[in-house]
Amino acid sequence: MKTLTKSLFYVLMFVLAVIFGSFVLVKTFGVAYEQQDDTKYQTSAESMILMEANSGRIIAEKDADKQLPMASLTKIITAIVAIKNTPDLDKEVEISKEAQGVEGSSIYLKSGEHLTMRELLYGLMLRSGNDAAVAIAIATSGSVEKFVEECNSFCASIGATNTHLVTPNGLHDDNHYTTARDLAEITKYALSNDIFSQIVKTPEIKIHNELGRFDHRLLINKNRFLKMVDGADGVKTGYTKKAGRCFVGSATRAEDNLKLICVLLNCRPMFEDCSRLIREAQKEYRNVDFSERVSEEKINIGEKVVSIKPLDSMIYPVTQEEDNQIEIKTQLMRDNSLPIKIGEKLAEVQIFLDKQMILCDNIYAAEDVSDTSYKGTLEKVIENF
Repeated sequence: MKTLTKSLFYVLMFVLAVIFGSFVLVKTFGVAYEQQDDTKYQTSAESMILMEANSGRIIAEKDADKQLPMASLTKIITAIVAIKNTPDLDKEVEISKEAQGVEGSSIYLKSGEHLTMRELLYGLMLRSGNDAAVAIAIATSGSVEKFVEECNSFCASIGATNTHLVTPNGLHDDNHYTTARDLAEITKYALSNDIFSQIVKTPEIKIHNELGRFDHRLLINKNRFLKMVDGADGVKTGYTKKAGRCFVGSATRAEDNLKLICVLLNCRPMFEDCSRLIREAQKEYRNVDFSERVSEEKINIGEKVVSIKPLDSMIYPVTQEEDNQIEIKTQLMRDNSLPIKIGEKLAEVQIFLDKQMILCDNIYAAEDVSDTSYKGTLEKVIENF
């Protein structure tokens, strides 16, 4: 009897444990699922930023100003500084002893061989060659130290003041760091260069291998993101033990030129997170050209209603909900007199979203407007007499 009672007690305790455990499990995962469902742009990255490049609008961020190591994302800076400072990228350079045998990822350069700067840039960005970074630095500036100084000056010149380089390849140093925000700005600048853009989206290419067993090196891009999202056009992977897995990805939607840059620092599922974050933004945002709406506005000058137009497009990424909240204001920049000639600067237009100005530009007369008042007519008669 005692044995039976004891057995029933254990069975009851087991059943209660299962029920309680199931409740906790459902409750926990239910809350987690709700949070994941309600909160957009989640990532496991230590630091993240998602930017629309053409406008500079920040779509999402997470600890974007935290200074962190960047590993081979350094090579984005190395590449654009070399491109800017090399008049002829197809001129051959001789590989120095310093560039042979550099630790980490490599394109296996040999001292004394010759490649063009363009070929070295492909080795730098497609295969993340640490040796290519050293070769580029020496070919560009005469020494690694001088090149790094130029890289730091470049970063400062575009406002990336929380970035500091010690090496051209990103091998770890405690004084070598950046932020996600800085890297987004640096990448935005770099992608505005046609040569850089072409290199980072190239799937594979052959370059010379003068002293090797074969007459060429086949460079296959390490960036798996290029095949994961429609319109993917770059940019760079990175990894060291201290930095973790790091990535900058970019994708451009052809229909409205929505260009998204995603920076992830210390993010294990970097390709997956980048793809998801960019897809989320693509679903939510579209580029709108507000110049068409501005042209529908009218300005009263004298007794006339004057048609206006901006000279350039006024494009900004917005959600559908935000689009319904847009306000357009104009401020006259001349006296209230007529006549007006077509193309004459009339006013400043300001476009607001949630009381924040997002765009500002000059607007011009879209037509000639004569002064038909008695005074204006008389002045015209006298002028023509």
